[in-house]
Amino acid sequence: MSDEMTGHNSSVGGIAADRLRSLVERVERLEEERKALSSDIRDIFVEAKSAGFDVKTIKQIIRIRKMEPADVEEAETLLDIYRRALGMSV
Repeated sequence: MSDEMTGHNSSVGGIAADRLRSLVERVERLEEERKALSSDIRDIFVEAKSAGFDVKTIKQIIRIRKMEPADVEEAETLLDIYRRALGMSV
């Protein structure tokens, strides 16, 4: 029996249907995992807030920790220059 007769088209219009289905399903699984992880992260921020931490500052720390040290130094220097220019020196 041919693929066309069984309904299991391995190639439709020059596209490998099984490969395409596999790729789509993998992305769908990863999106579900990402959704679950996002929910877990939100829960951690709720926990941090209930423990008295400022969530906005924690997010800023996380962003800074991802940066290269030279980039952090440059950003801090620019922030200091801009503050002083606006008379906001600390």
